[in-house]
Amino acid sequence: MKIERACGDDMCRTIEVAVEEPQKVLWTPQAEDNFDANGEELFIPPLNFAMVDNGILRSGFPDTANFSFLQSLGLRSIICLCPEPYPEANAEFVKSNGIQLFQFGIDGCKEPFVNIPDDTIREALKVVLDEKNHPLLIHCKRGKHRTGCLVGCLRKLQRWCLSSVFDEYQRFAAAKARVSDQRFIELFDVSSFKHLPMKFSCSKRVVCDTYQDEVSSSPSRVLPANYEEWQQERFCIILYSSNILGYSIDL
Repeated sequence: MKIERACGDDMCRTIEVAVEEPQKVLWTPQAEDNFDANGEELFIPPLNFAMVDNGILRSGFPDTANFSFLQSLGLRSIICLCPEPYPEANAEFVKSNGIQLFQFGIDGCKEPFVNIPDDTIREALKVVLDEKNHPLLIHCKRGKHRTGCLVGCLRKLQRWCLSSVFDEYQRFAAAKARVSDQRFIELFDVSSFKHLPMKFSCSKRVVCDTYQDEVSSSPSRVLPANYEEWQQERFCIILYSSNILGYSIDL
């Protein structure tokens, strides 16, 4: 309670003013939005989260609200394409969960003065191709341009046709798609990676083995008549979060 005395020429009065102490609001990373009406914790994926291939995921920069979701993925590795120091909270998260962090700093410059470092993309791609690092999450700030370039180069190695590579890139970049990114993907030479083993869903040997496994394990299931038809069916499906988007692949 605060008492003020105001005096004028003809009168003097006492004014009582109630002063309330501001309440302290404690903020925690697990905000109310992370829980449903029953108090059950909700999993919140990072911005632009999607599945690239078996064991390979992509997204924008994760924040503390996404940690429970990422923990559920059982990640072994994270590739960060941002040059800035990794935030303390994120660094503590990867450390406490035994996740290996690979940081390949690429400046997020805008056109026309953009310079995508070829050597950096190559080093990051080697990490992506190493199955010992899976499950692996690739992220930049928004999960659009830098992540899109790395994934686009992976798609070339998987022998996707360019129209499908660009279609995928544009789905994430949307109105902010950059011609320079797509030019970089188009000119990226994957010949030096072809000697590396690939055990993703795009691998013909693995896909063929999987087809044979399905035929032998599910004799009553209706499957395409031959491997070629089954391969085309499988190769035209890529999982993105809760959506299924189709892409044609240049075999």
